[in-house]
Amino acid sequence: MTWRQAWSNGAFKAKLFLGVFIMGLLAFFLPVFFAEIEQRDGMVLGDELLKMIPSYDVSLMIFIVLYGGILWLIRDVIRNPLIFLTVLWAYIFLCVSRIVTISLVPLDPPAGLVEMWDPLSIFFYHTKTITKDLFFSGHTSILCLLALCQQSRQRKLIGFGMTLLMGVLLLIQHVHYTVDVLAAPVFTVFFWYLISISGIQLGVSDFRAVSSSRSADSSGL
Repeated sequence: MTWRQAWSNGAFKAKLFLGVFIMGLLAFFLPVFFAEIEQRDGMVLGDELLKMIPSYDVSLMIFIVLYGGILWLIRDVIRNPLIFLTVLWAYIFLCVSRIVTISLVPLDPPAGLVEMWDPLSIFFYHTKTITKDLFFSGHTSILCLLALCQQSRQRKLIGFGMTLLMGVLLLIQHVHYTVDVLAAPVFTVFFWYLISISGIQLGVSDFRAVSSSRSADSSGL
């Protein structure tokens, strides 16, 4: 399906606008949520792997890999409206699930934490540092989600490589526990396939099939 065809499909537009509306609500809610969790006390996990990794400030590398990776990987998402719709709703589920897991698993940051510099986070979340949004890693999950949607095998592998690099950098910075980083791809793959096989594309996929059959009939004439 092309974007021209997608805009002529009511099911696509309804699901797209609903998803954008929910993302708008989350954009207003998340700064308040993160400000609240920063005020609470949590557990400090015993992380044997993290104890073996010296902590360093790699904020600049994290910033480059995250936002550079998003800009590079977003190409395949924008080209395909069905993939765009899937990514949008998968990301909504990831955001909501992070709210739930962070609420249910109160954690204090690991020992040796080096505060992460991210001017875009300051702009969006209105706070200099967020240290207790731990289980699970949002940085890792967004890159993993974009890697999953890549159309070519090469771009997909590079996307997963960026995801792995991001996980390593977060551990070096000691802003996440190992379990936070490892859990992120699990949640991401689950929601990606859940949205892919669920009814979120129902009606849209049917429209694509009908359009294809009409095009074939026209070619036959």
